Amino acid sequence: MTRIILVRHGQTIWNVEKKYQGHSDIGLTETGLHQARQVAEGLTKEEIDAVYASDLSRAYKTAEFIAALRGLQVISVPELREIKFGEWEGLTYDQIMLKWPHIMGKLWACPDEVEIPGGETFRQLKARAHAAMQRIVAAHPEETVVVVSHGGTIRTILCAILDIHLNNIWSIRQDNTAVNIIDYLHGRPVVALVNDIHHLDHLDIEE
Repeated sequence: MTRIILVRHGQTIWNVEKKYQGHSDIGLTETGLHQARQVAEGLTKEEIDAVYASDLSRAYKTAEFIAALRGLQVISVPELREIKFGEWEGLTYDQIMLKWPHIMGKLWACPDEVEIPGGETFRQLKARAHAAMQRIVAAHPEETVVVVSHGGTIRTILCAILDIHLNNIWSIRQDNTAVNIIDYLHGRPVVALVNDIHHLDHLDIEE
């Protein structure tokens, strides 16, 4: 059996400020660093053979904490980045609503139909992220691998694996450093865990 442990990155200041991050390279807050240490410790019972991450620092740094406890190096995969929000990056929901109310309204109701100005579609995100996942699975038969990525990216990967329409992505919660587990049994993916944050302490978490 191949096991993939999908982890969302720790908290960033733009998470706290409710800004859209996308491909912007925003680092972890002190809380985010603490969360990264906690998720690394929470996974100590897993026999981890490799650690992969998006090349954006919030994901890569989170992955480094997990890899360091096992003497592993993080393997960077740009295809695991968050969706490219283009002209929306660095803006809040309210700021985007003022300029693009029609598109922003569709983002929540019909994300599969949204074309973000200067950015990607969720279909493009799903295609690149799922393809990267398939390559990782193929490279690690009968091994356990951690993959650290982003909320939107993980949601689309889960939609691809479960054959769920992309319009349902917001029905899948992904908190900072949430753990998701996918077991590949005879090549068939089985989702065993979603959005587990039991490793976190009582800190108030900003998404």
